[in-house]
Amino acid sequence: MLFLSIDHSGSPPSLKPKNNRKEPMKKYITCVIIAFFATVAVSIAAPPDKDAMMEKEKAAWQAFKDKKPDDFKKVVSAKFLGVYTEGMSDMQKELADMQKWDMKSFAISDYKVTSAGPDICLTTYKVAVEGTYDGKDQSGTYNAGSLWKKQKGQWQAIFHTNVKEEKPSAGQ
Repeated sequence: MLFLSIDHSGSPPSLKPKNNRKEPMKKYITCVIIAFFATVAVSIAAPPDKDAMMEKEKAAWQAFKDKKPDDFKKVVSAKFLGVYTEGMSDMQKELADMQKWDMKSFAISDYKVTSAGPDICLTTYKVAVEGTYDGKDQSGTYNAGSLWKKQKGQWQAIFHTNVKEEKPSAGQ
């Protein structure tokens, strides 16, 4: 597109062609470069590896089962929160409950990972537990979920919940 402008540089006024094509092209190239780098940044922040996350989940369960609070704290955030049928929990309560459990075994299945950004993921799974809590049998299959956050390069659980599966009665 050709525009005409008046030259006010001190010489007699005259009409000169003005070419504004460079300005939109600079903006276009800048946008393309920004989009390219944004795409690269998103592709670098790949979703967490399912097997690696499952190993973290198993490590948390194993530390809990073995009553090893230091190992538990390696994979569970100090700001941890839990929601269970018997109430809410934080790290302090979780560690106290650890001592009340006598867990014989656990087995994780149907494990799924959903990324919620480069440093947050949600895991859902079933866990078959054999054991007692405070002397009462708690064996069964639980539907479980954890929210993991990457902090200082390490994945840590920041939230967990599990609910025991109940078989519907024969009349339903």
